[in-house]
Order: sequence, then structure tokens, then C-alpha cells
Amino acid sequence: MSVGAFVLQEIRFRKASFSLGTLAIMAAAGCLAGSLALLRIHDLSTARLLEAKRQETVRNMNQLNDDIRKAMLKLGLNLVILPKEQKIEDWYADDSGSCTMDEQDAATLMRAGVISVQHLLPIVQKKVLWPEQKRRIILVGTRGEVPNLVKRPKDPLVNPVPEGGIVLGHELHSTLGLKQGDKVRLLGEEFTVSLCHDERGTKDDITAWISLSKAQQFLGLPGRINAIVALQCVCTGPDILNVREDIARVLPHTQVIELGTERRLARLDARAKVGEEAARVVAREKALRDGLKAEREQFVAVLLAVVIVASGVSIATLSFNNVLARRAEIGVLSALGYGFRHILGLFLLKALAMGLMGGALGLGAGLMAGRFLGLELEGGGEAFPFRALVDAGAAALVMGVAVVLSLAASWLPSLMAARQDPAVVLRGN
Repeated sequence: MSVGAFVLQEIRFRKASFSLGTLAIMAAAGCLAGSLALLRIHDLSTARLLEAKRQETVRNMNQLNDDIRKAMLKLGLNLVILPKEQKIEDWYADDSGSCTMDEQDAATLMRAGVISVQHLLPIVQKKVLWPEQKRRIILVGTRGEVPNLVKRPKDPLVNPVPEGGIVLGHELHSTLGLKQGDKVRLLGEEFTVSLCHDERGTKDDITAWISLSKAQQFLGLPGRINAIVALQCVCTGPDILNVREDIARVLPHTQVIELGTERRLARLDARAKVGEEAARVVAREKALRDGLKAEREQFVAVLLAVVIVASGVSIATLSFNNVLARRAEIGVLSALGYGFRHILGLFLLKALAMGLMGGALGLGAGLMAGRFLGLELEGGGEAFPFRALVDAGAAALVMGVAVVLSLAASWLPSLMAARQDPAVVLRGN
């Protein structure tokens, strides 16, 4: 009879011993497989949680950027591009400029694709006497924003004033009793009130806006402007130096000043702080999850050590008892010519079968137990499929540990059985 046949008969004859050994291996393998599944669920849950935090951060930042864009609309365009010869103090003092530049400079700047500025609006602005109303006002001639032919067009921040229309600041329309749709004369020509602004508390309250071409006609400046107002892109942050350098490369005969700096910087600073706090929240969450994983790894390491030692001792004890119970059988086999290798192989092959069976059962049971426990510890939620909890490497590790543990625990009893002297054994019986 072959060694394999002897092993099968041994398993059939001593089912209880083989079953107990298989259960011991199953416990060790199941504990290992469950621990791997538990830690894998922790990693998957951490990744899912952090991704949700990142997506929430992106949504919040997108919303914040949109809020800032809308706030910029309320604040107005925040950059003014002036001719280089224009004295800044005169611009502030007179609310107008004595120097002019070509109206096409705005189109040139837009075609250059400078990303640090957007929404370019050429204007001509001058403080004039409104003879019909006998009061001084700021007259602003404007047209629609210069179209962006390079990138996707953006919604305009400032709508153009229609030909024949006039837009009035709060102080003007409120004191004159004008409302939208009314007719009013300015510098000898009739205009229709197309819009009345709310109170802003700035010089806009005494400003009248008309079309650029009509203002150029009134001021005797055909094809000329004295400023380009624009919006600094929030992507550049608070640094105006980069904007000035970008514009100087395209329009070296100009200079740039800022409007509403404190409010703009406050909004950009708030945006930066929100982004930083969001990053800190994700980092803190990751640190907490890493700390929790370290605690679980420590617990798992202790549990595995205890279970593997207990399983090894149980298998070794069962193997020793098996050898003692089969002393006479071993003596007979030796007397019949079965040598050291055959008898050693008989016991180790049984241990191998026990390791393979216990490992397979432990792998399945451990995965189910680890999946259930892991989901409970993570507070429920969407379950992870089994294929996500174990890969070929982890399965091979569990089976390898099961087989090695079974063979290692059975080695000394098997060696003791193979080295018995058949004469001594048979004489004792």
C-alpha cells in the first residue's frame, strides 16, 4: 500500500483527531484572513472617506470661487489701465484723465491672451458740466466688453450702454426724479434712461454712462480712450506685480492701478483660508484614520500571535498523542520494510492535508467574519465585495501560513515516530 493510501485510511480511521487538527489550523488561518480583511476594509473606508472630503472641498472651493466672482461683480472691475504719461494724482483728483490712448489697445491686450486680467472694458471718462441740469457730473463713455476670441467667452460683468441710452447713478436719478424709460437731454441731445443704479456710496452716484462713440463725439476724442477697466483673475492671488508685468509686455505705454484693494484682498484672503482649512481637515482625518489603523494592527498582531501559538500547541499535542497511539502500527510498518522516509512522510502528508483543508476553510470563514466585523466597526455603509478584500497574494499567505504551521507543529512528533526502533516497539507489545 502506498503512503498516500495509508494517509487516507488514517484520516478515515481517526476522524476526530484529524478534525480537531483541521479546526486548530482553521482558527489560525481564519484569524489571519479576518485580520487582513479587517485592515483592508479600514483602508478602503479611509480612501472612500478622504475622497468624499476632497470632493466636498472641491465643491466648497468652486462655490467660493463663484461667490467671489459674484462679489467682484458687486464691487465692480478692480483694475484700471491708464496711459503711462497720466499722473495718478490727477486721475484721482479730477475723476478723469488728460492723457489718452488708442481704443484698439484693449483688443490688442485681449488678443495677447494675458490670463491675469479678464473682462476688458475700454472707457473715456471726464468731469463735465451738465448744462441742462446746471450741475457737474462724471461722464463715462463705454461700450461692451472686448470679446475674447481665444478662450471660451465669459458672461460680461458690465453690460454695454445701448446707443441713445443713458445709465444714471443714484444721486442723479433720485434728485432729478428720473426713472427707467424716461427721456432726458444731455449736452443738447436726447437720451432714454435705460438703467438707474442703486446707491453705492462712491463717485458712481454722480456718474452718467453713455455709449463710447457718443462720449468720444462730445469730448472731441474720436477713436481715443483714457482708460481700460478690467478684472484681475483670482487665480493670480493678491499680487498685482505679476499683472503689471503681464500688461507691460503687451502695452508698454500703459500703467496699472487697483480699485477696491482692501475688499478684494479680504475676499481673496478668505478664499485662501477656506482652502487651507479644508486641507487641514483632510489631513487631520487622515491622521486619525492612520492612528486607528495602527491600534488595530497592534491588536491584530497580539491576537494572531496568541491564536497561532495556541493552534500550534494543539496540533503538536494531537500529533504526539497520535504517535503514541500508533506505536505498534509504526513498529509493524518498520518491520515490513517501511523506512525512515516512508514513516516520516506518512505523518507529514497527513499534516499537509490538514493544513490545506484548514487553510481553505479558515480563509473563507475569516473573510466573512472580517467583512462583517469591519463593516460594524466602520459604522455600516455600503459593503465591499469579497474580491476587494483579498488578492492572490493574501490568499497565498493565508494558505502558506496554514500549511507551514501544520507541518511545523507536526514535525517533532513525526520525527519521533520515524526514529522508533521496531524491535523495541514490538518487544514492548
